[in-house]
Amino acid sequence: MPFRIEDTFRSALAEQKQKGQAGRPLAGMWVCSGSPLIAELCAGSGLDWLLVDAEHSPNGLESILAQLQAVHGYPVHTLVRPPVNDTVLIKQYLDLGVQNLLIPMVNSVSEAEAAVAATRYPPQGVRGVGSALARAARWNRVPDYLARANETISVTVQIESSAAVEAVEDILKVDGVDAVFVGPSDLAASMGLLGQQEHPEVRAAVEHCLSAAKAAGKPAGVNAFNPDTAQHYLANGADFILVGADVAILARGSEALAAKYIKPADGETPASY
Repeated sequence: MPFRIEDTFRSALAEQKQKGQAGRPLAGMWVCSGSPLIAELCAGSGLDWLLVDAEHSPNGLESILAQLQAVHGYPVHTLVRPPVNDTVLIKQYLDLGVQNLLIPMVNSVSEAEAAVAATRYPPQGVRGVGSALARAARWNRVPDYLARANETISVTVQIESSAAVEAVEDILKVDGVDAVFVGPSDLAASMGLLGQQEHPEVRAAVEHCLSAAKAAGKPAGVNAFNPDTAQHYLANGADFILVGADVAILARGSEALAAKYIKPADGETPASY
C-alpha cells in the first residue's frame, strides 16, 4: 500500500509568498515539554507551525518520534531542532520521519553546506541509506523514496551569532538552505549583550538578516515572545515567527493562578524560585 508524504515547511512558505499581499507570515510556537500529549494539544491550536526542540529541552529520539506520531494529521507544520549540526543526528532524525529541520548555530557557509549535505543521499550528500528500516520511507512503502527524498525535506538554518550575521548573505546562497531563522537571545550574547534581546544593536542585526533574506529571495524567520517586538519584525519583513512556548505558557499560567488564589500571610512574601 503506497503512502503519501506530507508537504514541507518550504512548500508552506512558498505558498504564502505566491499569495502576495493576500498571504501572511506563518506564526508558530515552541514545543519543549517532551510530551506527546502537549504536542498534540498545541497542534490543534490553529497555529501554522510547531518547533519541537531538542537543543534546550528533554527530547531524545523516542520522544521526538512519539510527538511526530501525536501531531500527524493535524493541519500544522512541524519543525524539529537537533541539539547540534551533526551528520549522524540529522540522519537519525530524518529516518524517524522528521521532514523539516531547524539547524542551530550555523555560523558559516561551510557549516550550512554540512547541514544540507547531511540531508542528502550520495552523491549530493552524505546521508546514510536505511530507508527499508526507517519510518521516513514508511519502511519502503513510499514509492521511489530514495529518488524523491530531497523533495520531502526542508532545511532552515539558525542565525544566532555575530559571525553568522556577517556571513548571512553567503549562507543564504547555499543550495539547499530553504530559509534562515534568527535567534536574538544567542545573538545578543555573542554581541556582549547577554539577556538584552531588545537592544537596538540586536534589533539592527536581526533586521539586517531579514533584509538580506528578502534580497536573496529566501524566507526569514525570527523568535520573538514580546508581542511588540514580534510585530516590529513582522513589519520589517519576517516571513515566519515563533511567539510562545508550551513550557512558558504553563509556567506563567500556573503562576497567575497561584497569585490569584494564594495570598501570602501578613509579613510573608510570595515564594520565588
